Amino acid sequence: MSMDKLKVGVVYGGKSGEHEVSLQTAFAVTNAFDYEKYELVPFYISKQGTWKKGAVMNAPFARIEDLKLENFAGGTQDALNALFARLYGGAEALDIMFPLLHGTFGEDGTIQGMFEMADMPYVGAGVLASAGGMDKVVMKKLFAQAGIDQCAFTYFNATQWKQTEHEMIVQVEDQLGYPCFIKPANLGSSVGISKARNRDELKTAIEFALRYDTKVVIEEFVEAREVEVSVLGNDEPMASVPGEIVSSGEYYDYAAKYIDGQSQMLIPAPLDPEAADRIREAALQAFRAIEGNGISRADFFIRKSDDALLINEVNTMPGFTPYSMYPLLWRETGVSYAELLDRMIELGLERYNRKQALNYENGV
Repeated sequence: MSMDKLKVGVVYGGKSGEHEVSLQTAFAVTNAFDYEKYELVPFYISKQGTWKKGAVMNAPFARIEDLKLENFAGGTQDALNALFARLYGGAEALDIMFPLLHGTFGEDGTIQGMFEMADMPYVGAGVLASAGGMDKVVMKKLFAQAGIDQCAFTYFNATQWKQTEHEMIVQVEDQLGYPCFIKPANLGSSVGISKARNRDELKTAIEFALRYDTKVVIEEFVEAREVEVSVLGNDEPMASVPGEIVSSGEYYDYAAKYIDGQSQMLIPAPLDPEAADRIREAALQAFRAIEGNGISRADFFIRKSDDALLINEVNTMPGFTPYSMYPLLWRETGVSYAELLDRMIELGLERYNRKQALNYENGV
């Protein structure tokens, strides 16, 4: 290995419902890396949660199927040995990990905590921002505390639903009315989301959402445009130009995002300069509200009745194929896909080095 090449571990797959999306992201990222600058080491996590580590890559994968590393015999122990090699000075030590895991067990702070324990620099949001950004209820509470306007919502867990089903339904009807949206609190890519127009649909939707998480969040329906902003940085984040989603379906669900291919992305969003600046500033405010690092995408509603700006959510590991909104917004803003990868790695190392300078010893 040339001494000036960074050794980057890319981890993808995972146990979440977004396993296939993660593979698409990893295929795109590993094809875009500059192999003159980086050596990549692939780490594949199966749907069952077992790990596999591949050989050092000096060229991209030819096919998505190759990412599953089926020709490599080494299992979870080999992968974890490489991940923790920095702690015991192993020859396999990596310079940084680049998580490309979407959803549960990847975007929710769990793998970030593992990296922290391994003394491993990593790309993207830290434990707190990942966990807070994944849990829609916690995220909404952080937005409320920061004074960021959002849709009316309520929430409850599976036990509350089981014990007081009627009271929960009345609460939704009193606070939000119909139609309303029902979502699992901890899931990305619009999986498990339903729109309810009456009590029967509400009950069905809640039962459906509780198959994916132990907590549901229910939001008022807002007739609105959907606008997104990409954020990049640590303590001094930057916001991209906004883009607008025009969904092929009644709302921007999993099928509209990944399957039917009919949704449109308008980049930049057709907004006057003042509105665009307002949205960019709100995206930075939301990034700070969750203690963001590295990257995130902030998603907003612009209510059609009065042009009010309402935050929907932030996504700390947004879709990252060359056709995804996050990199496309940066391309429009003047930052290429390859430059984004470089910058994300720089930000991960910057945050790690800053933390290394802190004193963790009591009273010294």
